[in-house]
Amino acid sequence: MKRRDFIANSLAASVLPVFLNGFSLSGLGSLGINDPLDDKVLVVIQLSGGNDGLNTVIPVSSYAGYRNARTNIAIPENKLIKIPQSDKIGLHPSMGAFSEMFKNGQATLIHDVGYPNPDFSHFRSTDIWNTASASDKVISSGWVGRYMADLHPGYPVNYPSELYPDPLAIQIGAISNLAFQSTVHSMGMSISDPSKFYDLIENKVEDVPDTLAGKELGYLRRVASQTNQYSEVIKAASAKVTQQKTYPNDKLSAQLKIVARLIAGGLRTQVYYVNLGGFDTHSGQTEQGDPTVGVHATLLKNLSESISVFYADLKALGVAKKVTGMTFSEFGRRIKSNASNGTDHGSSAPMFVFGDNVNPVVIGKPYDIPSNLSAADNVPMQYDFRSVYGTILQNWFCFPAENTGNVLFNNFQNLPIFKSGACGAVLTEENGVNPDFKNYPNPFQAQTNFEFNSIGGNCMIQVFDMMGRELKVALNGTFEPGLYVKPIDLSYLSTGVYVARFQNQQNQSVIRIVKA
Repeated sequence: MKRRDFIANSLAASVLPVFLNGFSLSGLGSLGINDPLDDKVLVVIQLSGGNDGLNTVIPVSSYAGYRNARTNIAIPENKLIKIPQSDKIGLHPSMGAFSEMFKNGQATLIHDVGYPNPDFSHFRSTDIWNTASASDKVISSGWVGRYMADLHPGYPVNYPSELYPDPLAIQIGAISNLAFQSTVHSMGMSISDPSKFYDLIENKVEDVPDTLAGKELGYLRRVASQTNQYSEVIKAASAKVTQQKTYPNDKLSAQLKIVARLIAGGLRTQVYYVNLGGFDTHSGQTEQGDPTVGVHATLLKNLSESISVFYADLKALGVAKKVTGMTFSEFGRRIKSNASNGTDHGSSAPMFVFGDNVNPVVIGKPYDIPSNLSAADNVPMQYDFRSVYGTILQNWFCFPAENTGNVLFNNFQNLPIFKSGACGAVLTEENGVNPDFKNYPNPFQAQTNFEFNSIGGNCMIQVFDMMGRELKVALNGTFEPGLYVKPIDLSYLSTGVYVARFQNQQNQSVIRIVKA
């Protein structure tokens, strides 16, 4: 058995979590008192089950196509909540509380985030998001864990310490996340046997035999010791906050309330993960006869109100400026609804990023839904989720670009998610859309010409089928600023509809192309 497998299995079997207000806590390493990242926090909200992005952010610009594709669950246009950032979309009517954050310049929307060759298994796709791997690669380390390992190469030896006393990352309400796994070992922490607490905090570790099994046992005891010591600083931070905003009575709010309390209590934890489940809405997504109510509406109301109160609480506690929040779901849903008032597993979905430091814009534009759709059609990917991760690492945590490329196994498009700040210059392009990308003839029989406007740097054109599978990288190279026309041979494609995606630095565009 591999060492990391032994560790992970042993921890899962033998280490009990500490509970704070009824929620289990598991953590990683820590930031130092003088660390320049000390005041930067990321809160990740996972929407488990595959959120229906098209009923979360509704495309007003192609509303007729949307309604035609979803006759039984389409949200009435006059019920949509408009936001000042775009007249091309409307939010679900249950998201009134969160829409106020858009109006106040505290939220960003990123259209149609996913990855090439999507996997429609909940477990596998969640692993892909947590590991930031390509869909055809199975790896055992997570993006947060690799980032932390870069900052703390000696972990877990001598952690915690006077310089690094606090957990670096905390999962609320669940066991340690795969996103927290380093390339060497599990960095997840939990509290085990309270009766051994004083021995553990004094680093009293019983002798172990000088064998492989003895070394593994010693490692497990060190992990247990760290976990118990971290539990004390968690409880101490929690005790410093005695008054908070009144949160809704639901699981997500309860998790976010703990996060706010720990941040305000001075815990220098850098990453928090929380979870809202129930988004696998194959049936009964809306009520019969009223698409504005039902399971999905309740979930979005929960999400919207929880984030709104969480932000207000951070504001009242004086720590809002140090926090950025992000939502993600392992995949979206198909464009067409099914006969059960629901939607089936799809590819891309919108992401929200919120906080005082975000660039309050809509990144991308809604997919132009055509009238001729099949049941298998997906919303095409506009942005790779690893672009969001990379932008957060570089423009929020000020992590060097070259290190970010190593953590994510590649360099990805940087997005205008944040205002200028501590990390220096950031992107100013408002929506990252290149309006000049087109092809002709369209429909085509063998060859088509792709026309694009480069702002300089790397330009890439990918061709996907309507299931989101990457069929060809038609172009990938460096171009000086200017207008270009490149003939591309696509004669090998079968007759049908495809998607071409153009990317040039922060700019991108997605168009439908037709092989006759």
